[in-house]
Amino acid sequence: MNLRLSASHGAELKRIFYTMQIHISPRHLTLTASIHQHVAGVVAQLEELSEIIAVHCVLVKNDAADPNDRFRAKFHLALPGPDIYGEESAADLHVALDMVTKQLERQLRKRKTRLTDKKISTAQRKTRRVKTGT
Repeated sequence: MNLRLSASHGAELKRIFYTMQIHISPRHLTLTASIHQHVAGVVAQLEELSEIIAVHCVLVKNDAADPNDRFRAKFHLALPGPDIYGEESAADLHVALDMVTKQLERQLRKRKTRLTDKKISTAQRKTRRVKTGT
């Protein structure tokens, strides 16, 4: 039996066998369909940058806070290695979600660059050892 799988098939198989846990905890607000879709979009956007094991999202509405910081979005991403945490607040929940997405994207890119640089430096040390014979 000869099976040919394209890149899209590989991504589809990864989705089937790889289940990520997403926990959304609303505090003092109701979880609407648009909020749920926005959080799912955020997670999908972040998943393109790194392999995410689990996501815990806390959405808080604080009526007593300053009107510019009424909504707060907190994300905890469980990754292989150190976890990543982000928190932002804004006057609108969707804006807070967008702001925390940008913050987490920066952290994930920085992490990926650091890991890539580490792999490159390790490979360079190995080639130096081979050339010098040490």
